[in-house]
Amino acid sequence: MDTEVLVVGAGPTGLTLACALRLHGIRVRVVDRSDGPATTSRANFLHARGSEVLGRIGALGTLPDESLRAMRITNYLGDRPLVTLEFGDPHLHTAAPPMVISQARVEGSLRDRLAELGAAPEWGNGLVGLRQRADSAVAECADGTSIRARWVVGCDGVSSTTRTLAGIGFPGVKLTERWLLADLHLEWDLDRGGTTGWIHPSGLVGAMPMPSDGSERGDLWRIFAYDPGRAEKPSESDILDRMREIIPHRSGRRVRVGDPEWLSVFTVHRRLAERYRSGRILIAGDAAHAHAPFGGQGMLTGIGDAENLAFKLALVTRGLAADALVDTYQAERRPLATEVLRGTSAVTRVNVAGNPVARFLRDRVAPKIFGLAPVQRWTTYTASQLWVSYRKGPLGGRGPKPRPGDPIPDTECARPDGGATRLHRELGAHWAVLAPPDTPGCADAARRHLGEFVEALTYDDDEAMLIRPDGHLAWRGDPTDADGVTRWLTTALTTGSTR
Repeated sequence: MDTEVLVVGAGPTGLTLACALRLHGIRVRVVDRSDGPATTSRANFLHARGSEVLGRIGALGTLPDESLRAMRITNYLGDRPLVTLEFGDPHLHTAAPPMVISQARVEGSLRDRLAELGAAPEWGNGLVGLRQRADSAVAECADGTSIRARWVVGCDGVSSTTRTLAGIGFPGVKLTERWLLADLHLEWDLDRGGTTGWIHPSGLVGAMPMPSDGSERGDLWRIFAYDPGRAEKPSESDILDRMREIIPHRSGRRVRVGDPEWLSVFTVHRRLAERYRSGRILIAGDAAHAHAPFGGQGMLTGIGDAENLAFKLALVTRGLAADALVDTYQAERRPLATEVLRGTSAVTRVNVAGNPVARFLRDRVAPKIFGLAPVQRWTTYTASQLWVSYRKGPLGGRGPKPRPGDPIPDTECARPDGGATRLHRELGAHWAVLAPPDTPGCADAARRHLGEFVEALTYDDDEAMLIRPDGHLAWRGDPTDADGVTRWLTTALTTGSTR
């Protein structure tokens, strides 16, 4: 083999996957058809779950210091505020910060971490051909070379070449007409403490403060505006001219529009791949599901795909698990994508509501509902994806909470040398066994199946828990029940199911 896993695409999903695989000792190559790293990006919000994943793989870096904490979203109808949502809710029970930060910077931090782990993207070398063998896949690259790998994972976006070559269908529907998108330097009196949207008969316009990449100006804003009814593709100068008209007209504010950093146009589609695997080929991120850009769910879901898939591929590649374990990736992640797509599609339809009944519900009924504190907490919790559970999947289970498949909070615990730590700090590269002091049996049983990639941790409780590298519960029980750990791992690693 030229490598064990070939990752196609050096976006946030592909880079997260590559980092996590390297942490598990797997040889990885990353190829990307682009000439170099992206400097602009549509995604600019990383929710708490994404911060947790980056923290677990050691890729958070300086992002918390570079980001903004503009955690408030306020929508106006004319000059009347309709509803305000507050993110960073203390009820989320996580130390991972939601951040306003560009996808380009997230990718930069992931590349830095991947370099520390001994790998780097190969730019200007996209995938052009793909064929499978019984034990591998052979990728034909744009530079004329071939790469033979045990697994090929397409993280190459909505127009994924990997998905197309694998023959995986990608059905979906168009949700909206065109949107204009721009990163602009603006002079106005709008508060940079949050995102602001204005509902207008001509279409929604929104403004999000953006980090200024070291600039002292502090005047960079991400502007998105719904601009239907125009079939022609606008030039960059057309987009800028439209923004100069739209922003003051729909916001009702005096504003001086300065130089643009980026100008773009897009339409919103909802798509979901028919399956996530074809033999030795898998897909993840936008290659598997296309989301509306509102709410920051696309990048977040892709990063979660990568973390879920990485430790499973690692176990199978090292010969510690049967091929069936790889199928649990689709079984756990595709239902989540379906649910997230349902939510992002609903938000999109509300934003562009055209008929009188829909506008009445949006402008008159929704503000009263979303003004309630419990609804606000539910909304921000839903966006965070901290609720994601796999309890209904093949590795899930029943019983008292937390159940197998549920996420486990970042619990205070101790290493074998007595040093204080937190659970999530010890994951990413490892499984963890949490148990009361002086009960090593469950950790010993886990190591017999998982090798060196197990951390034995102690905490103040009377039961033991086996925690997956992605922070989800695998097994729980009596700390003296090493046979229980053995039974769970034997079943999961050989059949891909514990049900």
